[in-house]
Amino acid sequence: MPPVEPMQDSNTQAIVPWDETGHLEVLTFDLGDETFALEAVLVREILDLLPETRVPGAAPLVHSVVNFRGKIIPIADLRQAFAMAPAEATTLDSRIVVIEIALGDEPLQIGIRTDKVHEVATLAEAASEEPPAVGMRWRRQFVRTLVRRDDGVVVLPDLHAIFAAHLGDAALAAAA
Repeated sequence: MPPVEPMQDSNTQAIVPWDETGHLEVLTFDLGDETFALEAVLVREILDLLPETRVPGAAPLVHSVVNFRGKIIPIADLRQAFAMAPAEATTLDSRIVVIEIALGDEPLQIGIRTDKVHEVATLAEAASEEPPAVGMRWRRQFVRTLVRRDDGVVVLPDLHAIFAAHLGDAALAAAA
Protein backbone atom coordinates (compact mmCIF):
# COMPACT_ATOMS: atom_id res chain seq x y z
CA MET A 1 0.00 0.00 0.00
CA PRO A 2 1.48 3.41 -0.94
CA PRO A 3 2.22 5.82 1.93
CA VAL A 4 -0.55 8.23 2.83
CA GLU A 5 0.43 11.80 2.10
CA PRO A 6 -0.72 14.37 4.64
CA MET A 7 -3.37 16.76 3.37
CA GLN A 8 -3.63 20.42 4.23
CA ASP A 9 -6.60 21.68 6.23
CA SER A 10 -7.99 25.21 6.16
CA ASN A 11 -5.24 26.34 8.54
CA THR A 12 -2.54 24.90 6.20
CA GLN A 13 -1.56 22.34 8.81
CA ALA A 14 -0.82 18.81 7.68
CA ILE A 15 -3.42 16.28 8.73
CA VAL A 16 -3.24 12.64 7.73
CA PRO A 17 -6.62 11.86 6.18
CA TRP A 18 -8.78 8.79 6.62
CA ASP A 19 -8.20 6.53 3.62
CA GLU A 20 -10.81 5.97 0.90
CA THR A 21 -12.39 3.15 2.95
CA GLY A 22 -12.64 5.29 6.09
CA HIS A 23 -9.67 3.83 7.96
CA LEU A 24 -6.52 5.29 9.51
CA GLU A 25 -3.44 3.38 10.65
CA VAL A 26 -2.20 4.61 14.02
CA LEU A 27 0.26 3.74 16.76
CA THR A 28 -1.57 3.44 20.09
CA PHE A 29 0.04 4.30 23.41
CA ASP A 30 -0.85 5.14 26.99
CA LEU A 31 -0.44 8.31 29.01
CA GLY A 32 -1.67 7.49 32.49
CA ASP A 33 -5.05 5.76 32.20
CA GLU A 34 -5.81 7.20 28.75
CA THR A 35 -5.10 5.62 25.36
CA PHE A 36 -3.87 7.94 22.62
CA ALA A 37 -2.93 7.35 18.99
CA LEU A 38 -0.58 8.98 16.51
CA GLU A 39 -0.91 8.60 12.77
CA ALA A 40 1.44 5.72 11.86
CA VAL A 41 2.90 7.56 8.85
CA LEU A 42 4.32 10.18 11.24
CA VAL A 43 6.23 7.63 13.36
CA ARG A 44 9.95 7.28 12.61
CA GLU A 45 11.24 5.30 15.61
CA ILE A 46 10.24 3.90 18.99
CA LEU A 47 13.05 4.29 21.51
CA ASP A 48 13.76 3.09 25.00
CA LEU A 49 14.09 6.06 27.32
CA LEU A 50 17.32 7.99 26.90
CA PRO A 51 19.02 10.46 29.24
CA GLU A 52 17.29 13.82 28.82
CA THR A 53 18.92 17.21 29.05
CA ARG A 54 16.68 19.98 30.36
CA VAL A 55 16.68 23.17 28.31
CA PRO A 56 16.60 26.25 30.58
CA GLY A 57 13.72 28.58 29.76
CA ALA A 58 12.04 26.11 27.40
CA ALA A 59 8.27 25.71 27.29
CA PRO A 60 6.98 23.03 29.71
CA LEU A 61 5.60 20.97 26.81
CA VAL A 62 9.06 20.55 25.29
CA HIS A 63 11.49 21.22 28.11
CA SER A 64 14.20 18.66 27.31
CA VAL A 65 16.17 17.07 24.49
CA VAL A 66 17.91 13.75 23.86
CA ASN A 67 20.94 12.87 21.79
CA PHE A 68 20.00 10.00 19.49
CA ARG A 69 22.53 8.80 16.92
CA GLY A 70 24.22 12.19 16.98
CA LYS A 71 20.97 14.10 16.42
CA ILE A 72 19.38 16.33 19.05
CA ILE A 73 15.66 15.53 19.35
CA PRO A 74 13.29 17.66 21.46
CA ILE A 75 11.07 15.62 23.79
CA ALA A 76 7.40 16.57 24.17
CA ASP A 77 5.30 15.58 27.16
CA LEU A 78 1.68 15.54 25.98
CA ARG A 79 0.61 15.36 29.64
CA GLN A 80 1.31 19.11 29.72
CA ALA A 81 -1.09 19.77 26.84
CA PHE A 82 -3.84 17.70 28.42
CA ALA A 83 -3.31 19.02 31.98
CA MET A 84 -2.60 15.51 33.21
CA ALA A 85 -0.66 14.77 36.38
CA PRO A 86 3.06 14.27 35.77
CA ALA A 87 4.21 10.68 35.46
CA GLU A 88 5.02 9.39 38.93
CA ALA A 89 7.90 7.33 37.62
CA THR A 90 9.10 5.76 34.42
CA THR A 91 8.63 2.04 33.99
CA LEU A 92 10.12 -0.69 31.84
CA ASP A 93 7.26 0.02 29.41
CA SER A 94 8.01 3.77 29.05
CA ARG A 95 9.13 4.75 25.55
CA ILE A 96 9.86 7.73 23.32
CA VAL A 97 7.98 7.75 20.01
CA VAL A 98 9.91 9.83 17.48
CA ILE A 99 7.63 11.45 14.93
CA GLU A 100 8.31 13.70 11.99
CA ILE A 101 5.85 16.52 11.57
CA ALA A 102 5.87 19.65 9.45
CA LEU A 103 6.04 22.69 11.71
CA GLY A 104 6.48 25.80 9.67
CA ASP A 105 7.92 24.95 6.25
CA GLU A 106 10.31 22.21 7.35
CA PRO A 107 9.90 18.71 8.78
CA LEU A 108 10.92 18.43 12.44
CA GLN A 109 11.56 15.29 14.44
CA ILE A 110 10.07 15.37 17.93
CA GLY A 111 10.03 12.64 20.56
CA ILE A 112 6.75 11.99 22.39
CA ARG A 113 7.21 10.53 25.88
CA THR A 114 4.77 7.66 26.54
CA ASP A 115 4.01 5.36 29.46
CA LYS A 116 3.50 2.34 27.21
CA VAL A 117 3.36 1.73 23.46
CA HIS A 118 0.74 -0.80 22.39
CA GLU A 119 0.45 -1.54 18.69
CA VAL A 120 -0.14 -0.31 15.20
CA ALA A 121 -3.91 -0.44 14.81
CA THR A 122 -6.47 0.54 12.22
CA LEU A 123 -9.14 2.95 13.39
CA ALA A 124 -12.48 3.33 11.62
CA GLU A 125 -13.83 6.77 10.80
CA ALA A 126 -17.35 5.40 11.36
CA ALA A 127 -16.44 4.85 15.04
CA SER A 128 -15.05 8.37 15.48
CA GLU A 129 -16.71 11.43 16.98
CA GLU A 130 -15.87 15.04 17.58
CA PRO A 131 -14.94 15.75 21.19
CA PRO A 132 -18.03 16.75 23.18
CA ALA A 133 -18.65 20.43 23.88
CA VAL A 134 -19.12 19.79 27.60
CA GLY A 135 -17.83 17.22 30.03
CA MET A 136 -14.23 17.12 28.77
CA ARG A 137 -11.41 18.20 31.00
CA TRP A 138 -9.21 18.87 27.96
CA ARG A 139 -9.24 21.70 25.46
CA ARG A 140 -11.35 20.51 22.53
CA GLN A 141 -9.05 22.02 19.93
CA PHE A 142 -6.27 19.67 21.12
CA VAL A 143 -8.34 16.61 20.15
CA ARG A 144 -8.70 15.77 16.46
CA THR A 145 -11.21 13.03 17.18
CA LEU A 146 -12.27 10.37 19.67
CA VAL A 147 -12.59 6.81 18.40
CA ARG A 148 -14.70 4.12 20.06
CA ARG A 149 -13.13 0.68 20.39
CA ASP A 150 -14.19 -2.46 22.21
CA ASP A 151 -11.70 -1.73 25.00
CA GLY A 152 -12.56 1.98 25.42
CA VAL A 153 -11.95 5.26 23.65
CA VAL A 154 -8.80 6.27 21.78
CA VAL A 155 -7.83 9.95 21.68
CA LEU A 156 -6.30 11.17 18.44
CA PRO A 157 -4.58 14.45 19.39
CA ASP A 158 -4.23 17.44 17.07
CA LEU A 159 -0.46 17.88 17.32
CA HIS A 160 -0.38 21.10 15.32
CA ALA A 161 -2.90 22.77 17.63
CA ILE A 162 -1.01 21.54 20.69
CA PHE A 163 2.40 22.72 19.51
CA ALA A 164 1.08 26.06 18.23
CA ALA A 165 -0.69 26.80 21.53
CA HIS A 166 2.17 25.75 23.79
CA LEU A 167 5.15 26.88 21.76
CA GLY A 168 3.67 29.76 19.77
CA ASP A 169 3.78 30.23 16.02
CA ALA A 170 7.08 32.12 16.15
CA ALA A 171 8.73 29.30 18.08
CA LEU A 172 7.39 26.77 15.57
CA ALA A 173 8.82 28.75 12.69
CA ALA A 174 12.19 29.00 14.47
CA ALA A 175 12.17 25.29 15.32
CA ALA A 176 11.57 24.35 11.70
